[in-house]
Formats: sequence, C-alpha cells, structure tokens
Amino acid sequence: MARRVSVGAFLVVASACRGSDGPSGPTGPDASVLPPMPGLVETFVGAGDIGWCGLPGADMTAALLDRIGGTVFTLGDNAYPSGSFRDFAECYDPSWGRHKARTRPTPGNHEYETPGAAGYFAYFGASAGPPDGYYGFRLGSWHIIALNSEISAFPGSPQLEWLRRELAANPTRCTLAYFHTPVFGSGSNGGNTHMQAAWTVMYASGVDVIVNAHNHSYERFAPQDPDGRLDAARGIRQFTAGTGGAPLTPFAVIRPNSEVRDNSAWGVLRLTLRADGYEWQFVPVAAQAFSDRGSGTCH
Repeated sequence: MARRVSVGAFLVVASACRGSDGPSGPTGPDASVLPPMPGLVETFVGAGDIGWCGLPGADMTAALLDRIGGTVFTLGDNAYPSGSFRDFAECYDPSWGRHKARTRPTPGNHEYETPGAAGYFAYFGASAGPPDGYYGFRLGSWHIIALNSEISAFPGSPQLEWLRRELAANPTRCTLAYFHTPVFGSGSNGGNTHMQAAWTVMYASGVDVIVNAHNHSYERFAPQDPDGRLDAARGIRQFTAGTGGAPLTPFAVIRPNSEVRDNSAWGVLRLTLRADGYEWQFVPVAAQAFSDRGSGTCH
C-alpha cells in the first residue's frame, strides 16, 4: 500500500519571460511535444524532484515519458521523503519505475537522508554508476556527464579530479552535465556554490549545457560563465527542471541572466541532441499551459 503524505496548498502562479533563443508561451496538450525534425540524433528527457506519495505529479510526468522515446535522466530527490528503498518502491517505482531500463539517474539531498544514499544505489543498481554516483557516457555524438552534487566537488576532491580526467579523455564538440543542486537558481532553494569549481572546470573545457533540479520549478538561464556573467560566445546554458512531481514552490530572488521561469506546471525537459547543437522543450503535463522551447549551437 502506498504511503499517503498530506501537503498544504502551494503557489502555482507562472512567472515567465521571453528569451532570445526562443519564445515561451501556451500550448495545448496535443501540441506539447515537438515533432521529429531532420538531423536530430538523440532524445534526452527527464526532471528531478519526482516521487511524492499522495500527489499525482509523478504519475502525470511518467505519462509524458510514455510517449517520448530516448534516454531518461533524473535530477535527484527522486523519492521522498528520505530516498529509502521503501520510498523508491512506493513513491517512485509505480510511475517512473516503468522507464527504469532506460534511465540514467543522479542523486539529490533527500537520497542522502538515508545513510550513504543506500536506497538510491540499491534501487538503480549498476545504472547509478560507481559507489560515489558520478559517471560519464556517450549519447550519440554527445558526451554526457552525471555528477553528484551531494558529495565533495571542491578543488582536490576525487570527484573534481575525475571530472578533469573525464573531460580530457573525451573531447567532443558537444557536452552536457547534469546533477541535483544548481549553482544558479531563482527558486525557493536558491543556488549553491558547492559545484562552482566543477562549473569552472567545465567552462574551461567548453561544456555546453548543465541541467539541475532542487528548486521545485522550471528555469532557463542565458549562457554564462562560472561567476554568473553573461557570455554568449563560451557560456554554459543552465536549465532547472525540478518539476517531476513534488510540490511546486515559489521564486525568491530572481538571478541575473534568468530568461524564463515557471512554477505552475509539472513536466519534463526534453533535449534533442544533434551533432552540432540541441533543441530544448519543457513539456508540461496535460491541462497545464506553460511551455518553453528553443535551440542552441555547441561551442
């Protein structure tokens, strides 16, 4: 029997603006997924802040995955409240669990409320990567890096040194990294400098896209450097997609270079990865109006 968790009302007022790479605006449920286009290579789709028993969000976002092919990513806080194996069994597996075979996960802070994130590693098994939870893989022509924002990534840490080696050993035109806690965030959990050294390494290596969660909302930033300065030529574009099914939360302080924000819709971020660039689309659940789409070119 699934454990029921009662939650209070939460803010669902959209706050969105237009970015230079593409408009945001309402679309109906039937138009919520971009059609195939020539030259597209791989689909990478997912969200974070997912399995919350007692809310319908995870079921609704899993239904979106049912009709979107490709590789699924998770951005941490996959199973509330504490990422235990029971939480995964009751609050994640009945929905997103049916896509487990094509999922490449990352952990969040709630996973580590269970010592060593034992429930997370037991549930995902080999798909979670080595014991420290960071790993890289190739998806089409893209180099994909899954990091663990819940352990040290400071200078001299094993994770940061691994990241340097991983980037040096896998030179590609297009690279994407994803992890739970963002460096930049306008949502109620804000940003955290814990991963700023990793940002610096990735910026120097020409990483194109970073995807995070932790804030229970959607946000897209313009390309920027590790200090948050606009950089159209070499900057990294950051997305936040903490919209997998947990209660949506309000925005706090709007950060510079934030182009689009919304906290009205659960949904998934769909990234279409091609040899020299990418398309993005935030796909909302049925009956939710907000969406965001656009494209970018790799460095």
